[in-house]
Amino acid sequence: MERRAFSNGKLRLSYLDSGGAGQILIALHGHWMEAATFIPLADCLWPSWRLVALDQRGHGYSDHAASYGRSDYLADIAALFRHLGVDSAVLLGHSLGGVNAYQFAAGNPLRVRAMIIEDIGATVSGDVSFIRPWSGTFPTQQALEERIGSRLAPYVRNSFRQTAAGWQLSFNPADEEISQKHLNGDHSSDWLASNCKALLIRGEHSPITKETEMRNMAERRANTTLLTLPGGHVVHADSPEEFCRAVTAFLSGIDRL
Repeated sequence: MERRAFSNGKLRLSYLDSGGAGQILIALHGHWMEAATFIPLADCLWPSWRLVALDQRGHGYSDHAASYGRSDYLADIAALFRHLGVDSAVLLGHSLGGVNAYQFAAGNPLRVRAMIIEDIGATVSGDVSFIRPWSGTFPTQQALEERIGSRLAPYVRNSFRQTAAGWQLSFNPADEEISQKHLNGDHSSDWLASNCKALLIRGEHSPITKETEMRNMAERRANTTLLTLPGGHVVHADSPEEFCRAVTAFLSGIDRL
């Protein structure tokens, strides 16, 4: 995948692009993560699908921002569409990216051909204050991993950066707290505002979503299918082969424009 960049106002945003002549799938990661988390999926889908994975504001190689409100993330997606020169695309979003995807679809129904929402509900209530100790610079990569803990470190590792002073994260934990507070709330009206085809993917052992909630989301919205796969909250990392098969099967049912 090639790394490229564009601007939304004064903010420089980075993304990974698998290239090729395939149909476009825009992938949006969750908090703590970045575009690189979708590289295995891009390899799996190419060349039928050109995967464009955005480092959302404050993450990866994109600039840190002054604001992390709901409208800010959606404006970044709109700017990416303009930069790519496309009228419509399929959106895939995990966690934070999932809410961003279905809220963008709610406001731009003609621009979203279909969407894949990974392990996030229509009502979000999270507290990420426990990541405050991840701030700062650590003498070694091992020290940073130990601070994060063995359970979460594998999911955050793409965000590790080595600097002259030591090891640190590409994101600012304080920004993640602010972003999460804006993310919390009942977004049911946004979830129900579009009617494009949608695939809801839930991790069987996810601590973030509940089976009953996700089933209710699928039943209330037209053209929506729920699929539960092995794994926790980050299904695409926990079960990459199963995730790829599910995404491929879903995408095969979308007519080429």
